[in-house]
Amino acid sequence: MSPMKRAPAANRLLAALPRNDHQRLLAGCEQVELNFADVLSEPGERIRHVYFPAGSFVSLAAPVDSRAGLEVGLIGNEGMLGIPLILGIDVSPLRALVRGSGAALRMDAVSFRRELGRNLALQRGLNRYLYALMAQFAQTVACTRFHVLDARLARWLLMTHDRAHSDMFHLTHEFLADMLGVRRVGVTKAAGVLQRKKVISYRRGHITILDRSGLEAVSCGCYRTMKETYDRILR
Repeated sequence: MSPMKRAPAANRLLAALPRNDHQRLLAGCEQVELNFADVLSEPGERIRHVYFPAGSFVSLAAPVDSRAGLEVGLIGNEGMLGIPLILGIDVSPLRALVRGSGAALRMDAVSFRRELGRNLALQRGLNRYLYALMAQFAQTVACTRFHVLDARLARWLLMTHDRAHSDMFHLTHEFLADMLGVRRVGVTKAAGVLQRKKVISYRRGHITILDRSGLEAVSCGCYRTMKETYDRILR
């Protein structure tokens, strides 16, 4: 992770704040570049910074025995990493791993708590975001339990596409297997189905979305449910 001299403050949570609150919060933030595979937090670690992604996105994974963990959420420019702090808790229960390189705004936890205490608009926005994030966690668990892998992979790719700001992104079989809680052979088969339907191309860890509408048709209803929740709650 490296500091940046200039980066766009394109985080939607911050952009929704009143002008004075927005400017004061930005003054307390540092602009950084999040790099692919950066680990921003581990389960049980104290939260030292919050992150407001702009062009980057972050995967949240719950630990499962000694394995890497199962992904339960994604955070892009619609949200913030470090949400336990708004509940008065300074420890992360999840592993946060950068899956899309790009810009973010970072604030130390002490400054963030100080700002939260005096910024009612920020409190309201983060409370609504917390609800949307909880809904994402719950829907992801239900999707993992009840839906076939092809549909789950399509749902995950759509969520990633929303946050990547690009039709192409880097995802290895190993990462997808960990995030979806399946063996690599399962990912290979599911990706093959999507390629034969000509909705994606997948080569050497690089996925390109070819047909967004077609991918939505393959996906289960969980993607639409999540998107509608975010649009309704965070509009």
